[in-house]
Amino acid sequence: MSRRPTVRTVAAAAATLLTAGTLAGIAATATAGTTPAAAPGTTATCGILFDDFNYSSASDPAITARNWTVRTNAGGPGVPGAAWPASNISFPTDAGQKVLQLTAKTDGTAAGTSHAEFFHQRKFYEGTYASRVKFTDAPVSGPDGDRLVETFFTITPLDRPMDPNYGEIDFEYLPNGGWGEQGPILYQTTWETYQNEPWVADNTHTAQRTSHAGWHDLVFTVKDGRVKYYVDGRQVADHGDRYYPETPMSINFNLWFIDLNGRSTPGLATYVQQVDYLYFIADQAVTTAEAKNRVNAYRTAGTSHVDTVGTGGPCPTSSPTPSPTVSPTVSPTNPPVGCVGVPAWNWGTVYLEGQRVRHNGRLWQANWWTQGSEPGLTAQWREIGRC
Repeated sequence: MSRRPTVRTVAAAAATLLTAGTLAGIAATATAGTTPAAAPGTTATCGILFDDFNYSSASDPAITARNWTVRTNAGGPGVPGAAWPASNISFPTDAGQKVLQLTAKTDGTAAGTSHAEFFHQRKFYEGTYASRVKFTDAPVSGPDGDRLVETFFTITPLDRPMDPNYGEIDFEYLPNGGWGEQGPILYQTTWETYQNEPWVADNTHTAQRTSHAGWHDLVFTVKDGRVKYYVDGRQVADHGDRYYPETPMSINFNLWFIDLNGRSTPGLATYVQQVDYLYFIADQAVTTAEAKNRVNAYRTAGTSHVDTVGTGGPCPTSSPTPSPTVSPTVSPTNPPVGCVGVPAWNWGTVYLEGQRVRHNGRLWQANWWTQGSEPGLTAQWREIGRC
């Protein structure tokens, strides 16, 4: 999602640390074979996430209740000093269907640059990941030429340099090039690990050097030691061996600028990326056509959201209940807990996994090593309850 896709390469430029952290979750248990599961409602099926992005705005409480995060914290990837405002996430209607829209803007300065990111909690492992994504080659307004990255990916947090448990599976589209390449180029990159200082990347990648502007069905399967990527039903990459992920990952979409060197024409440029739906099923490798059939079945049933991944509860035994047309007005809250003696969160303090802090009247526990990530705004923290 964030770095030049070269294998075991030391780059001259420093890269920023990933901050698209995610909540701890549960990995699904792999099974042999690739027999597709039945369509929604015909059998009991666990390990599914489907989201039609039927939300009112970035502040819709259903987003948090369904374990999505609208990123607002500063940091990498992208232009140092750029903002990640919630306003860059929206849910317009396209051809009669609600979509997730990510917006990124730049006027050629760091202060005038903003990115966008929308990600789910960390609980996804082997199975099929499918999404319909609209890439763009040109801004919706302003001068063209900026080096930006349009994405659909999964990721595991990096606990330390060259962490062997790190994992990342990327679709990255660079319409105007970047990382020493000319655009347009669509990358599929599977990561083993990396270190930030000095920059060392351990990954493998495949690329298609042609325009991918417009809507595309993007699918990757994680199964039997192989990560296979598909664009519009056609296999474009097959990675595996030591690049195969070892740990649960989060699901992410982000839109960001690599640097501010892509154009010389002044003015504010605005770019957008849209996402029609997300579908995941654990333990199974299903085709693009089958994934689309299941999405259509949910839509026909009036169902806009299902999540049975890592719930620990029983499988559903009937058709998923259609989501309400009106979003919940109040998100779930935890009961009061004791906060006596717990220090207040401090931006400059390093916190290790399990450490607790008070912040904004609530008790938080660190999911892993973190510094500068604000509780309640980033997934490095888990809420324990109200103080």
